[in-house]
Amino acid sequence: MPLSNIHRVAVGSTNPVKLAAVRAVFQRLEPRTHVDGIAVASRVPDQPIGDAQTIEGATNRAHAARAALDADLGVGIEGGVVDAAGGMRTCAWAVVVTRTGEAHAGGSLSMPLPDAVAALIRRGVELGHAIDQLMGTSNIKHGAGAVGVLTEGLVNRQDAYETILSYALAPVLGHDTYSH
Repeated sequence: MPLSNIHRVAVGSTNPVKLAAVRAVFQRLEPRTHVDGIAVASRVPDQPIGDAQTIEGATNRAHAARAALDADLGVGIEGGVVDAAGGMRTCAWAVVVTRTGEAHAGGSLSMPLPDAVAALIRRGVELGHAIDQLMGTSNIKHGAGAVGVLTEGLVNRQDAYETILSYALAPVLGHDTYSH
């Protein structure tokens, strides 16, 4: 899909960090692109567990946002956790959906979580709320996020989201490479 055909992008969130990340990416790609956020349901638990559930949430958000705003592209960004033998880690996925329904995912943001945070999540507390409880922060998921707090600011959450969105956009921007 040529960039000249992307006029409107719908983001399945009103989270200011997610919106800023999408706007920053499209500002670099095509500054005339209009980016709007809309609150839509992920249709997965508030705290997705595992990459598959996190991708599903991002995909659901992307489809719903694109349809609701009749946009050229829909974007969903979802953060989750993976509970594995070595401990719990974060994950984040961005999904881009085209008008024709094609969905492309990109992700990572894999960082080990402290045992105290993992214990709260296992008891049903969402990651952002767990960080807020343990670190004395407030509404961290609309700001630095767990990644910003736990890396002492070495990783900027917006930059991380810009990276995973860029990965998801690769097949959309990827010229003929992805069709061979």
